[in-house]
Amino acid sequence: MISLMHQMITYLSFNGNCREAMLFYQQCLGGELSWQTIGETPVAKKLPASVQNYILNASLMKDDWILMGTDMVADEGLIRGNTVSILLECNTEEEMRRCFENLVRGGKSTQDIERTYWGALFGGLTDRFGNQWLLKYADYETD
Repeated sequence: MISLMHQMITYLSFNGNCREAMLFYQQCLGGELSWQTIGETPVAKKLPASVQNYILNASLMKDDWILMGTDMVADEGLIRGNTVSILLECNTEEEMRRCFENLVRGGKSTQDIERTYWGALFGGLTDRFGNQWLLKYADYETD
């Protein structure tokens, strides 16, 4: 029997700058942001002072999506790759363009917003934290 997934959540790892990144994403996209630092957990006294302000778990929630992040990385450290992208499906063209303009600040456009053959507006960028974003607005009222 196949079970359908209820939700898939994007979870990003950072190298000590999770708070900065999540505040940036909240400023760009809106939503409610919450986090827990290492210092706020029961294991805090077992860890060095240098990591007490690191984010153990952050959640940015808006409508029906969640973006999560952490400063906790494996012993080998953070290795950035291009294997993960965050796809943001927008409700209006204006919302898409606003989010794109906000997210690309300090980063770079990898694909300017353009109309696709399947009747959607689509664009891509790498933000200032090295994360890949794809933005889509499905305009079903095409010619």
